[in-house]
Amino acid sequence: MEKKLQVDIGSWTSAGIKTLNEDSVGWRLPESEDSRRFFGAIAAVADGVSSAEAGREASTVAIRELLEIYYQSPETWAVERALRTAGTAINHHLYKMSHAFANQEKGYICTLVTAVVKSHRAHIFHVGDSRAYRLGRTEKNAAAIQLLTRDHAAQVGKHRRMLARALGMDNEVSGDYSSLSLNEGDYLILTSDGVHDFLSESQIQALVWGSTDSEAACERVGKAALEAGSDDNISVVIIRIDQLPESSLEDYSQQLTRLPFPPDLKPGQSLDGLRVVEELFASSRSQVYRVMDEANGASLIMKTPSRNFEEDIAYIDRFVQEEWVGQRIHSPHIVRIAHQTSPRTFLYYLMEPVDGLPLDEWMQANPEATPRQKFDLIRQIATGLKAMHQQDMVHQDLKPANIIVGGNHHVTLVDFGSVYAAALSEIYSPLTHEGALGTATYSDPNYLWGHNSGVQGDIYSLATITYELFTQGELPFGDAIESCRSRLDFDRLRYQPAHECDAAIPQWFDGALKKALSLDLEVRYQRLDDFIRDLRHPNPDFLKVSAGEAQDRGTVVLWQMLSGLWVLLLVLVVLLFSCQETPLP
Repeated sequence: MEKKLQVDIGSWTSAGIKTLNEDSVGWRLPESEDSRRFFGAIAAVADGVSSAEAGREASTVAIRELLEIYYQSPETWAVERALRTAGTAINHHLYKMSHAFANQEKGYICTLVTAVVKSHRAHIFHVGDSRAYRLGRTEKNAAAIQLLTRDHAAQVGKHRRMLARALGMDNEVSGDYSSLSLNEGDYLILTSDGVHDFLSESQIQALVWGSTDSEAACERVGKAALEAGSDDNISVVIIRIDQLPESSLEDYSQQLTRLPFPPDLKPGQSLDGLRVVEELFASSRSQVYRVMDEANGASLIMKTPSRNFEEDIAYIDRFVQEEWVGQRIHSPHIVRIAHQTSPRTFLYYLMEPVDGLPLDEWMQANPEATPRQKFDLIRQIATGLKAMHQQDMVHQDLKPANIIVGGNHHVTLVDFGSVYAAALSEIYSPLTHEGALGTATYSDPNYLWGHNSGVQGDIYSLATITYELFTQGELPFGDAIESCRSRLDFDRLRYQPAHECDAAIPQWFDGALKKALSLDLEVRYQRLDDFIRDLRHPNPDFLKVSAGEAQDRGTVVLWQMLSGLWVLLLVLVVLLFSCQETPLP
C-alpha cells in the first residue's frame, strides 16, 4: 500500500494573566488526498500587538485569511509562492484597516508564524517574533530541538524589545521563508512570545518529546509558561509527523502503468470511441493523430506515448504530467486539453485542434513579413509564456516547432513535454528527471550546467526565436552552439550583433536581444515583461556607447585623422617638388 501523509495537530491559546487574548491559532488538514498531496497540512500562530489597540482583530483576520488564501491558490504554485502571496494580501488588508480608523488611533498589527507540511518537507514562513521549532532525532538518535526562525525585533535598552517587522505595520511586508526535510516522529512547534520568552528550548523539548497527543502537549507547554511567570498571551501549535507519503518505485510503477500503451494507429482505426482521421506527427518519443469523437463528431488531437518507452517509468511519469500541466493553464495562446467523454483503456490524452503552421515553416513561407507582424508573433508567444509563469511553470523547450501560427497570425504553444512545475517538484517521487529536455539551439545553456534558470530560461529561448525571426533564419551564436558540450565551449561563443545580419535592425532592439541572451544570469532579464518592453520601446541604456566601444571608436578616429594628415603632407611635398622643377619663363 502507498504510504500517505498522516499528522497529528493540536493547538492551545490562552489570555494568560491578561483580560484579553489577542493571539489567534489555526490549522487545517484536508480530507481530500489530492489536497493533501498538492497543499499538505498548514498551521499558524498570530500574535496581535496590544499597543496598536486592534491586535485581537488583526490576529483573527490573519489566521482566517491565511487558511482561505493558501487553499485557494493554484495547486501548481510552490508553497513559498502561495505563502508569500497570502502574507502580502493579509498585510495589505490590515494596513488598509489601520488607515480606515486613523482618526481612532487603531492599528491592526500582528506577528505570524506558519508551518506547512507537504510531502516530506516542512515549509516555514514568518513575520515578527513568533517562532517555529523542529524537534526530532539527531544522527546519533538523540532528541534535539532546533529553532527555525529569526526574530524580527530590535533590542531597546536592557528590558525592552521592539518589533522591526509585523503584518499591517507598513504597506509592504518582507517575510522569511525556509524549508527542511522531515522524518517520521518529528514535531513542529509554533509559539507566541508568551511561551518562548519564559520557557527555554530544553524545557519545551522535555514537555513535548514522546507525546502521542499533540493537543495535550500544547496544553502542557502553555500551562508551564504560565507557571514560569508569563505575563503575556500564550499560544502553542504542535504538528507531530506520524507518516510521510513516500512510496516504493514498484508502487509508483504500478500506479503509472495501470493503463497500457496504445498500438501504432492507422487512419480508420478506433480507440475508446475515437476514430483516427490522420497521423499528424510521429517521432521516437510520441505520436500525434487527428481523431473524431464518434459520439458527437467533434474533431480532436490525440497524443500517444511511444512504445519505445514502455519500460521507462520516468518517461511515463513525464507523459502523465503533460495532461495535468495542460489542464491547469488557461490562455488563448496555449493549446487546450480536451475533456475525455468515454473511459480510457489506453494511455493517451486529447487536445483541442490547432490549425496552422509551425513557426519554422511559417518563417519560410512568409519571408516578406513586416517587423510589425513579427513583433506581434513574439508578443503572443510571451503572453502564452506568462500564463505558464503565473502558474509557477516554466516551458523549458520553447522552439519554433512547438509554436503554431494559425489564421490571422494567431499563435498557440502546443507542447508540455518538458514543462517544469514547481508544485510537482515539491512532491516526493522515487524518480529523478533530467533538469530539462530542451533543444540545444534554443535552450538556456545553464540547463547543461545543472542549473534550472526558471523564467530566465524561457526568456533566453524567446530571445533566440526573436533573433532568428528578425534576421531571416540566423542564430545569435551561429551554428557552433549545436556542438557545445562544456562550459568552456560556451565561453568561447560570441554574440553576433543582429544588425550585422540586417542593417535595418535598430541598435536598441539588438541591445535587448543581447541582454536576453546573456549566459550570465545576473545580466539577463529576470522578467519577461521587461524584455518585451525593451523590444517595443528604445531603452536609452542600449543607445549609449560603452567605454570599450568608445575607446575603439576613438582609436579608429585617431588613425583616420593621422592618415588624413599624412596624405595631406604627401600632397604638399609633391606640389613643392613640382614647383621647384618647373622652369622659369
